[in-house]
Amino acid sequence: MPSYLERRNILIAGKMNAGKSTLFNLLTQAENSIVDATPGTTADTKIAVMEIHGLGPVKLFDSAGIDETGELGEKKRAKVYANLKSADLLLLVIGSKGTVFTWEIELLEKAVLWGKKVAICLNCFNGAPGRLPVELNKWAAMPCLAIDATQSADRGKLLEFIKENCEREVESLPLLPFVTAGEHYILVIPMDDETPEGRLLRPQTLALEFITRRFAWPTCYRLDLKKARSADEKLKAAEKQRWLDFLASFTPKPAAIITDSQAIDVVDSWTPAEIELTTFSIMMIEQQSRGRLARFVAGQKQISALKAGDKVLIYEACNHSRIGEDIGTVQIPAILQKIAPGVVIDHAFGRALGEIENLKQYKVVIHCGGCMLSQQVLAARLKELDEKGVFYTNYGLFLAGRLGEAALKRVVRPFIGSLLFLFGF
Repeated sequence: MPSYLERRNILIAGKMNAGKSTLFNLLTQAENSIVDATPGTTADTKIAVMEIHGLGPVKLFDSAGIDETGELGEKKRAKVYANLKSADLLLLVIGSKGTVFTWEIELLEKAVLWGKKVAICLNCFNGAPGRLPVELNKWAAMPCLAIDATQSADRGKLLEFIKENCEREVESLPLLPFVTAGEHYILVIPMDDETPEGRLLRPQTLALEFITRRFAWPTCYRLDLKKARSADEKLKAAEKQRWLDFLASFTPKPAAIITDSQAIDVVDSWTPAEIELTTFSIMMIEQQSRGRLARFVAGQKQISALKAGDKVLIYEACNHSRIGEDIGTVQIPAILQKIAPGVVIDHAFGRALGEIENLKQYKVVIHCGGCMLSQQVLAARLKELDEKGVFYTNYGLFLAGRLGEAALKRVVRPFIGSLLFLFGF
């Protein structure tokens, strides 16, 4: 199991007045969505989290009607499709009214194209027969359930229906697969101007929990990066010696070090080669992408081919306040300009890929660790990039890769080991 709460995403979708919000409220047993006969009552996606016995934690999305017209209807429909990309299951609701199913067919086709599981719910108000319309015969093999979402007695069979059709085929990978009970692991945490007071960052907290749960011993170490990179050789030497003394205090020596990506240049050069080393960013992207680290490594190898005029997209999942030497807006752009003077750099913070025009214009996308994304959302992003033939790498890989191939090999070895030869290592 993952070391944090991973939920299955269920998208409830269909036309206006099909009974989506009624079904949503039936599942959650609360008036989370306004229910009204007026078309277009649901203006935006409503979200609720709950536990389904036998399935686990889930996130429910109650979406706007896919058949609304006009400019606002187009925006609502785009949001439904964006939700679909991050869903594990599409629960398509078909009401008792209507004879044209163009929008349902389009939604079903997109769900199949994007590899989503689909279940159809015939919401039979007023005693309407629970049969799949003949226009949807092509989809007759899809799981189908007839209920009346206004009846609380139907909640049990709806829950069973969801449980039967929402099992994920791919389980989460362990956060740090190399952790062994009884071993020491060091977490290098250089606190800079952006480090929040009173807490560690999410990847650091996840690593601490994961290591401790496996009866291993995590130790946090604050590296002073200003001293480590100081032009004053005495300050630099003193900071290096403090680090070496710290390493020497372990018996036996630490099995591995996980460092903030910003410190990889210092930690890599100051740490004996026999100690395994990786970064929090690489740790997160490997788990969040469900084992696609090799694809990010392949994208990293495109960085050296960049030239003036090429476009690079720096893609960060969150919208935190950026001050000082921010990694996405300051550090990585500065390094890119040294690698390929004249390269064009765009940024995207917290946006969906579908909002970015012409993804094919980018030679490489440099993605953050994805620690604030669900695995479903990240999978949807990567699928879209793959479909458009766009290479992508990751903050941690980029910062290690700029040090050379040896450093890149070192930080990925704990995760993909013998697979390195596939990428010319």
